Amino acid sequence: MTEPVLRPQGGSPPESQSPDGLSMGSYVHGASDIPLLGETIAANFNRTVARWGDRPGLIVPPQGVRWSYRELGARIDAFAAGLLALGLRPGDRIGIWSPNNAEWLITQFATAKAGLILVNINPAYRLTELDYALNKVGCRALITATRFKTSDYVGMLASLAPELAHALPGRLTAARLPTLEIVIQIGGPAAAGMIGFAAVAGLADASHHARLAAIGAGLQFDDPINIQFTSGTTGAPKGATLTHHNILNNGFFIGAAMKLTEQDRLCIPVPLYHCFGMVLGNLAATTHGAAIVYPGEGFDPLATLRTVAEERCTGLHGVPTMFIAEMDHPEFATFDLSSLRTGIMAGSPCPIEVMRRAVAQMHLSEITIAYGMTETSPVSFQTTTDDPLDRRVATVGRIHPHIEVKIVDTEGRVVPRGTPGELLTRGYSVMQGYWADPERTAEAIDPARWMHTGDLATIDAEGYCNIVGRIKDMIIRGGENVYPREIEEFLYRHPKIQDVQVFGVPDPKYGEEITAWIRTRPGETLTAADITAFCAGQIAHYKVPRHIRFVDEFPMTVTGKVQKYLMRERMAAELGVRAAATA
Repeated sequence: MTEPVLRPQGGSPPESQSPDGLSMGSYVHGASDIPLLGETIAANFNRTVARWGDRPGLIVPPQGVRWSYRELGARIDAFAAGLLALGLRPGDRIGIWSPNNAEWLITQFATAKAGLILVNINPAYRLTELDYALNKVGCRALITATRFKTSDYVGMLASLAPELAHALPGRLTAARLPTLEIVIQIGGPAAAGMIGFAAVAGLADASHHARLAAIGAGLQFDDPINIQFTSGTTGAPKGATLTHHNILNNGFFIGAAMKLTEQDRLCIPVPLYHCFGMVLGNLAATTHGAAIVYPGEGFDPLATLRTVAEERCTGLHGVPTMFIAEMDHPEFATFDLSSLRTGIMAGSPCPIEVMRRAVAQMHLSEITIAYGMTETSPVSFQTTTDDPLDRRVATVGRIHPHIEVKIVDTEGRVVPRGTPGELLTRGYSVMQGYWADPERTAEAIDPARWMHTGDLATIDAEGYCNIVGRIKDMIIRGGENVYPREIEEFLYRHPKIQDVQVFGVPDPKYGEEITAWIRTRPGETLTAADITAFCAGQIAHYKVPRHIRFVDEFPMTVTGKVQKYLMRERMAAELGVRAAATA
């Protein structure tokens, strides 16, 4: 019989069995005696404030922020009412283009309370990508940082919408961004045509707060609440549309697998624009009353170590490269990390030795590994704090509660246990679809509501999953999903490039690095520096090819299909690199 799982104090995820105890093939489902949360993010957060209002809610040392859950809730409500005062209505899309900060968290929950759809925009995006994202989903408003490192957000936005220079704040009319009316600026004096973030709350009066309460009462948990862009193999990014039900429940069960309570403090150095930050981080914490701790706007190993030590954090998230950077930092041994016990290592294949080091050197005795994808809110598999260490370092765990997974062959038939095949996911976590893209939605989600992940995986006799490869050519560089076709489409714009193929090669630091093989047009010459300069400021830095080679031809099949696997093998041999053993 199927056993219930994930009681409040943890436990082993389920294993699907036939009545006689024999395996039913590579199919597992997350039977659970804990019901799904049938409520909105707003309702759940209100209960968190009521229960743990005096507990630490948000700590951001660089900003001097140290708010209780009650203080955080008041700021969220005030900002949400201010958004309504600006004329925003339930269902409107509002983008956020910013690194990690307190304003990001306020925006995440304020938009949910006001029934707005938050559109996560990667802070590494440049002009071409920002233009596409805002117009694809029709953003009416945008919350933007002023600048971060080399990114001048205000300047880039002004170049897309020069009309800002003469626009009344909240009344923008821009030729290239026809739906965008409102720009809210985080930090610094508000630029021309923009409204300062801190000023928004003051725009609301009692009527707006009353309207906020009325909207909250009418929201449904199946309403779309978030759009996250995920790059596509056919070029332009796709907007995965997620509901309250999707991400609230995923955050709750992620936190339960980590045994989070109101006594925990979760350090979140991963980006908030990604599910890792806003779901595995923010929502995992708020659903269990744990404190949220941001060590900085972007990842810095020294700042993360210092924050964990000074704030006595009990949990720490990161992609493998982050943990490597922390443990390899020259000052690592000077920090007292004994408060740590749990966290999540995810976002890219997790090298087994890195997991072992994190357990041994960072006191992360209960660290977990999670696997999923943006389109599934994101987690489908996760190890638990009491899984044997060999399972926690060598697999991505067992199925999450209330989720189904099957592994199928090329004909869609379920394969025997231990046999590789494509991983398909079904359940509450599957997105509504790609925004305004029914064709690509239909390609991803079949009529039975199975999400086709494109990942190759195996499930063993005990239900533990191992990701063994990718059907498509997605590159995972330092936790960022990069699709070669998107970069290829951009490079094809260069007038001297005739043909280009982009693929990943193993890299000891980032897991994979991006390589471009380029054929120039007859009579033309280019250098690697020319390609790097062409990409600068137009595509995100992590998408810029690291290794660039100019070739006369590509390896092809007799039918004319490019053989990227041969290109990958040749580059790996040339560079003297190989893939590390991974979970």
